[in-house]
Amino acid sequence: MTIYPGSAFKSHRCPLFLASVTSAEEARVCVDAGVSILDAKNPRTGALGALEHNIVREIVETVRQSSKPALPVSATIGDLPLEPQLVSGAAGDMAACGVDYVKIGIGAEGDASAAIRALGCTDIGDARLVAVLFADQRPDFDLVCELSAAGFAGVMLDTAEKKSGGLRDVLSAQEIREFVSCSRDSGLLCGLAGSLKLEDISPLGAFQPDILGFRGALCLDSDRTFAIDESRIGAVRAALDALDCETATVTR
Repeated sequence: MTIYPGSAFKSHRCPLFLASVTSAEEARVCVDAGVSILDAKNPRTGALGALEHNIVREIVETVRQSSKPALPVSATIGDLPLEPQLVSGAAGDMAACGVDYVKIGIGAEGDASAAIRALGCTDIGDARLVAVLFADQRPDFDLVCELSAAGFAGVMLDTAEKKSGGLRDVLSAQEIREFVSCSRDSGLLCGLAGSLKLEDISPLGAFQPDILGFRGALCLDSDRTFAIDESRIGAVRAALDALDCETATVTR
């Protein structure tokens, strides 16, 4: 299941379940538990901490040899300043690990527009780019149009400082709705993340994002640096499945 913008994506109505994993073993657990997208990330080194390339390759190989070999895998390049040459090189190196999506944080440090243009010209093979805007840094939603023009596949909202609270603590419902609408109008896949909990699923699902992303809610003691707990994956999966998405539409 390759999730690119286009007609094939219209088949889903409820948000897809993205789980951030730190190892091949966590990837294996998530595949078996019904996750939709695996996201390779190191939560010990930042909001978008990058895993070592050999670990990312192990995660990709684990998925490709699983019962769901087409399950998409994304990976973050780390919390890097927006220096065009730096982020372009990191994106190319991560794409070479065999992932489907490379995620880049569009933070407050550096020239976002210059970095976006450089990334759009970077050779990343068959991989696609996904940008991450940080809700607790008051992101400029006008960048969404620039991302679309540069050929990005999607954009997500996350939080940079996990102690600031979850996504719904730092942005109003109207701001989240505006982000989803802006992403949809720009033809980008739209994801929401940022210390999401079970109780966030229903209100965020009402905005009809394409993806909801989780890490802490899946871990022991809800600590994003702890190991993933299969029972917690099941609880999130059940909550997503319980959403009433019958009237939802995806217009890409």
